[in-house]
Parts: sequence; structure tokens; C-alpha cells
Amino acid sequence: MHLIDVVRMADGTPITIRPTLPQDVTLLRTFFRTLSDESRYRRFMNPLKELPDTLAERFADIDYHRHLALLAEVFDDAGQETVIAEARYVIDESDPGTCEIALAVADAWQSHGIARALLGRLERQAVASGIRRMCADMLISNRAMRGLAVRAGYAITVSGDDAEMARLEKVIPTSPILASAGRRPRDMHFNNLS
Repeated sequence: MHLIDVVRMADGTPITIRPTLPQDVTLLRTFFRTLSDESRYRRFMNPLKELPDTLAERFADIDYHRHLALLAEVFDDAGQETVIAEARYVIDESDPGTCEIALAVADAWQSHGIARALLGRLERQAVASGIRRMCADMLISNRAMRGLAVRAGYAITVSGDDAEMARLEKVIPTSPILASAGRRPRDMHFNNLS
């Protein structure tokens, strides 16, 4: 499948990127638990302590068009997989050309370019699905996400109703040539997001 890839960090650590599967509910719950309170709050803008069953099941149930979710994972020497990041988009039901995106990276894996790698893949798949605009709400205090958004070409607008919130928005090219121009080699090295 074209959405499955193995990339390498600068130190050679292999990271598998793949779509979420229905049987990933337990992996998603474990990933959620590994996030710090601050990272969970930045992802959900809510002080969730546990991922509710309905949300975990919805997160694992994707259709590759209206809802796409990608996981980044590593494997230990015994072959045990650990999710270290997740990124997703969900098409806006009132505007099928627009999607909402969300990303989360485990605290120990932040600032290694994993979010940028996942976001690039989401954008390419969005183009293939006919999406022309990607959006997200974020906390203005989330410096890492703000930096990623700026580097990826997203406009950032501070909310008029809530000074702690900002809206990210990017119109993405729909040309297959432009979409493929952003492709990275299979064995890439992540850059530091700092």
C-alpha cells in the first residue's frame, strides 16, 4: 500500500508510517496514555485523562478518503510496536473540499521532524482525495505546532473570540505534478524542528 513507509531518523532509527487499522484501538489508547498532560491538552484542547472508548474506536475506523489517520511507530528488539505519533484528517461534512487536521507526537519523540513527515503525507493524500483546503484549531501557546505550520505554509489567524486560540489554514495545490513534487525519498532523514 502506498501509505506504508519506513523512514529513518538522522541516527538511523527506523520509523514505520502506516494507516491506522481497526485493531489499533489498544495501541492508540497506550499512545494517548504516554502523552504528557500538556501534550494531551494541546492535541484535544481538553484535559482528558483517558481516551474514551467511542473516540478510540472512531480514531481507528478510517475510510482513506473522508477520514485518514496515519501512525508513526517503532519496534523494539522483540518486535513489539509502540506508536510514537499520530496524524489525521477528517473531511468537513458541510464542505467536502476542506478537512480538519490533528497531530500528536509522543513527548520523547518531539522535535525530530516526525510531525512534518506525517503532515506531508496527509497533504499528499488530501490532494489525491480532492481536498483543496486543510485547517486546524490550535492553542496559540503551542509553539511547536505554530512553527510546523509556518514552515509548511499554513496561514495562522488568531481567534477574535478567544485570544488563546488560533486557526491554521492552507490551500493545497490540486495538480498531481505539484503534489508529487513534495515527495520525500523512501530512506529520508528527519530534520530537527527546533
